[in-house]
Amino acid sequence: MPQMSSRAQRIADQIQRELAMLIQLEVNDPRIGMVSVTGVELSKDLAYAKVYITVLNTMTDSGDVNDSTLTTPGELDKLEIEENLKALSKAAGYLRTLLAKRLKIRSVPKLQFIYDKSVQRGQQLSNLIDDALAADRSLHPDS
Repeated sequence: MPQMSSRAQRIADQIQRELAMLIQLEVNDPRIGMVSVTGVELSKDLAYAKVYITVLNTMTDSGDVNDSTLTTPGELDKLEIEENLKALSKAAGYLRTLLAKRLKIRSVPKLQFIYDKSVQRGQQLSNLIDDALAADRSLHPDS
């Protein structure tokens, strides 16, 4: 990820905070579930913003809510993520209009929503470490 200027970083942080509130409070699309905005990356000319999101409280294949929202997504989870991304992409113009009213910048960047896999990947790595520690403990119970 290229290094942003301090001004671009401040704008990206403000866009992230505002979008998190706007998505939950202003967007009334039923396809959008519990979405968390994990980061915003601005282009150098501040014309485009990549908005990284994660989807929380996804459903399991059996239809039950996951105990941990960070499990490996099944087919239903992937469909839910795609639906959230489609709905957010469709609402991008509306969100941009709402951002223009809240931000004190000349032009509001065009929004592109991207699913952030880093949280899921971190959970997978954490599970691997836990499995390795459990296997080590089973091989060396006395230590």
